[in-house]
Amino acid sequence: MIVVTIAVAALLLWAVPAALGAIRRAVAPERGTRHPAAPEPPPRRSASPSAPPSPTVLNVPRSGPGTWAYADQQGPVLGGAGPIERFRVAVETGIPVSVGEFAAKVQAVLGDPRSWTASGSLRLQEVPGNAPADFTIYLATRATSTRMCGAGGLDTDGYTSCRVPGRVIINLDRWEYSVPDYLRAGVPLEEYRSYVINHETGHQLGHGHELCPGAGRPAPVMEQQTLGLHGCTANPWPYL
Repeated sequence: MIVVTIAVAALLLWAVPAALGAIRRAVAPERGTRHPAAPEPPPRRSASPSAPPSPTVLNVPRSGPGTWAYADQQGPVLGGAGPIERFRVAVETGIPVSVGEFAAKVQAVLGDPRSWTASGSLRLQEVPGNAPADFTIYLATRATSTRMCGAGGLDTDGYTSCRVPGRVIINLDRWEYSVPDYLRAGVPLEEYRSYVINHETGHQLGHGHELCPGAGRPAPVMEQQTLGLHGCTANPWPYL
C-alpha cells in the first residue's frame, strides 16, 4: 500500500509540471515571433468637417431677354428741400424678382433719412415707367448688366453693378448673393442691397469714389465696397 501511494505521488509530481508547461506553450507566443496588435478600425469619414457650409443655391439666371417690366406707380416726393430728381424702376423680364418687390426696396432705401436727400440739396420721386424721368434704376441679369455697362464704356467683368448716364444698373448676381467681405462679416443681404442702390445712385447724382478713411471706421458709401472693405466696416448709407 505504501509502495502504491509513493508511486502515485511520484506520477503526480511529474505530470502536473508537464501539463502546466504545455498550457504555457499553447498560450504564450513563441519567442522571436512578433504578433502585431489587431488593427484599429478606420476612422469614420465625415463630409469635410472643416469646410464651410455650402451656400444656398438660388435659381438666378445668368442672362435674360433684355426686355423690361416697369413699376407703374408714382411715389411720394422724398426729402424736404431742393430740386426734384425723378426716377423710374424696372426689372428684366423673367428674373425671380418682381418689379413691385424691387421698387419697394428702392423706395425704402432712397426714402431713408440716412440716404441722399439728407443733404437738403435735392429731392427724389419715383414716377411710372411711361413718364418722363431723369434716370432709371434697373435690376438686370449678369449678361444684360454687363452689356449695358459696356455700352457706357465700363467693364464690370460680369460682377459689379454700374451707372451710365441716366441709368443705374444693378447686377442681379450681387442683388441675390452679396459679396465676400459682407458675407464674412455677417452683414445681412438687405444691407448690401441698400448699399448698392445708394452707391450707384450716388454716381448718378454726381458723386465719385472714395477710400476707406481708416481701419475700423464705417466705409463711405462711395467706397467700392463690392470689391472689398479694406479695413473699414460695411456701411450702406451716405449720412450716419
